[in-house]
Amino acid sequence: MARTDSDADAIVIGAGAAGLAAARSLAAHSLRVIVVEARDRVGGRVVSRSSQHSGVSAELGAEFIHGQAPETRALLREAGISSVDTGDESWSCSGDGDLLRDERDLAMTASIFEEARKLRQDETVDHFLRRFAHDGSMREAAEMARVFVEGFDAADPSIASVRSVADEVYSGVDFASARPDGGYGPMFNRLHEDCVRAGAQMSLSTEVRRISWRRGLVSVETRQASGETNTFRARAAIVTLPTGVLRNSGDDGSVAFDPDLPSGKSEAIRRIEMGHVVKVVLWFRTAFWEVLRGGRYRDSAFFRCMGQEFPTYWTQFPQRNGLIVAWVGGPKAIALRETTQTELIERALDGFGSMFGEVELARREFEAGSMHDWSHDPFARGAYSYVTVGADDPRATLAAPVDDTLFFAGEATSNDGQGGTVNGALQTGERAAREAATSLGVLR
Repeated sequence: MARTDSDADAIVIGAGAAGLAAARSLAAHSLRVIVVEARDRVGGRVVSRSSQHSGVSAELGAEFIHGQAPETRALLREAGISSVDTGDESWSCSGDGDLLRDERDLAMTASIFEEARKLRQDETVDHFLRRFAHDGSMREAAEMARVFVEGFDAADPSIASVRSVADEVYSGVDFASARPDGGYGPMFNRLHEDCVRAGAQMSLSTEVRRISWRRGLVSVETRQASGETNTFRARAAIVTLPTGVLRNSGDDGSVAFDPDLPSGKSEAIRRIEMGHVVKVVLWFRTAFWEVLRGGRYRDSAFFRCMGQEFPTYWTQFPQRNGLIVAWVGGPKAIALRETTQTELIERALDGFGSMFGEVELARREFEAGSMHDWSHDPFARGAYSYVTVGADDPRATLAAPVDDTLFFAGEATSNDGQGGTVNGALQTGERAAREAATSLGVLR
């Protein structure tokens, strides 16, 4: 029988970026806050790992700062962490197997999606791009747009909303990127410490199984890793779970609502899909690619070869070290879902070496590889969100409070182009906290 473990003003479900931002804000208003997190750590879809040999840290989840990202940069400043702008030099495989400088940029993709913003009715990305298949002046831009949607957005063009992608492109979020110096880990540690210092109670390794609610009262039934069950009660709850988890499938990791969420919100959850990504980090003893061909690739940030299983690799430039990230998103990532992690690391390693015709050299220099399987992670069920085709705005619908009692945050609820980003999660966490604090009477 479940027992009542604690009472609070607000329960925050999830200790990722949105959950920690919400908890910090609520606790700063002297509200009693409980944060419930299924994992044994904070950070959600941000997790860092270091090589035992080189000590170089790699991000297995979120890595970049996209666009202006004011909330992210403010947190970094508070923690005394700088950001490093990424390089933009890119090399792509040519038809004869050589690597050539790729001077194309996102402006080509933006130009084609400008047409999508004029559509009277939404349609899939695939349907939209097909109209340019026989237009010689637009064919290359259409091909780049498809690569962008599958790779950057990790989306399936056959179901992704072209209007949503166009809105993202024109938000400016995609036109500039940076990294936190040293990764996201220190920033999340600061967020966690701020929550605890302000009095928030953290309950890690605690899965939420059921959220029962009526106006002004929420009961959250949980199960700990030990098998013990508890019930937390509060006047409000902020739900920051990914849409893949919010879809109640009845299996481990799913969450039930009692009563069910309003039909409009359930439809919004169905319309916001989780993009799938395979991201492999490779540590090498030296940045051997920097000395190949007389130093030709010394300042390279990206290598792309669309014919490979991993079509994109990136370095840490302007920081110089032996870390390479291999990336594939969308349908090509889904096709690899049943491949073992060991095999994925092997394929990523061979793919990187083969771009230079130096597979054996890459193997000799290889130190270690790692990845996290977000698609099979029961508390993520994908990398980040994208919107499927339709007429309304499901992100705004998902973000809307229910009876001034249930509040929703997370990157999937960001409807200003920042869906899928850490800043989108932070911003929505702070927004949901303001909504909850107003409902609880501490803000007007």
